[in-house]
Amino acid sequence: MFEKILKLPKRTQKARNHGLSMVMDKGLSVNDAKNLISVASNHIDIIKLGFGTSLFTNNIKEKIKLYQKHEIKVYLGGTLFEAFIVQNKFKEYESLLLDLNLKMVEVSDGCTYINHEDKCRYINELSKNFKVVSEVGSKNENTEINIDKWISQMQLEIKAGSWKVIAEARESGNVGVFNKNGNVKSSFIQKICDNINVNNIIWEAPVKNQQAWFIKNLGTNVNIGNINPSDIIPLECLRVGLRGDTFDNFIL
Repeated sequence: MFEKILKLPKRTQKARNHGLSMVMDKGLSVNDAKNLISVASNHIDIIKLGFGTSLFTNNIKEKIKLYQKHEIKVYLGGTLFEAFIVQNKFKEYESLLLDLNLKMVEVSDGCTYINHEDKCRYINELSKNFKVVSEVGSKNENTEINIDKWISQMQLEIKAGSWKVIAEARESGNVGVFNKNGNVKSSFIQKICDNINVNNIIWEAPVKNQQAWFIKNLGTNVNIGNINPSDIIPLECLRVGLRGDTFDNFIL
């Protein structure tokens, strides 16, 4: 009620194409998922079942179905995709996606080397039956990928069939678009934005000050990922200026 009385920035509405919030589920129970949905389903667009947790979570099919029922896209963490690829089990991975009734898939190469032409072929093949998100950047904090390569890979992956490209930061927020201390590489990000439509990028930003930076610099409806389930409502407050970090940007 009161959010309609206050003058707040306009948020896109589900099912939205930008202004996306992607939450990291690292093994929530079905009851945990129900509780999350009860308070935040309107604000969650995507759930990532982090890394390989989907293989060890009881009642995983029930949980996936529950998320999908509430118009939340669900996909498996890219680390699991990479594990299947390095063992030459691409078809088996497709079978797993179908068995879990997933409509979305992540293609990444953050843990292991995958030739980029091969990565784009995986994207193209999977895009025939799934909505694809692909991740650019390494999970190794000692591996630096130059900005021109980031931009080129993002462009090629979108061309190959990726719905969105994910800018790597891990769930720790200290690699990729952030330095080892978790600080934003602002000039690095600006150059990406100069070359890629920002609506086509999901920025992994698990930490509040990182989320606030993206909102203040790229707007209320920037796509943000790797959000802790307990942070989804606080993030929505950040997006519209109802936290001290962004109050001056949107409320004044």
